[in-house]
Amino acid sequence: MRRVSTRALVVAGVLVALLLAGVGSYYASSSPDGLDRVAQDKGFARTERPHAADDSPLAGYDTEGVRNRRVSGGLAGVAGSLVVLALASGLALAVRRRAAGRDAEQRDLAERPGG
Repeated sequence: MRRVSTRALVVAGVLVALLLAGVGSYYASSSPDGLDRVAQDKGFARTERPHAADDSPLAGYDTEGVRNRRVSGGLAGVAGSLVVLALASGLALAVRRRAAGRDAEQRDLAERPGG
């Protein structure tokens, strides 16, 4: 049985995530998401106030400057996915380096005379 390399698996996973974010959002419902729906149903949606990110380029699942709403949402989804993937990759790399450093330190202690 042929083994799949970790790199190929990661690349395939990233491509699937970007495809789902970009294309899947094209078919997403325009109805409010869960939290917005609950806020409307329970009557506290009217208390919503603007926040600091309201004028950001990707606010409201849209991409600023793109007129086609579905394309705009797809681009926002891809951008958001890339940010999350970058953060997750950075965290994984940091944890991996820390674990490698700890392993090297333990090897050094074990190799010392009387250790």
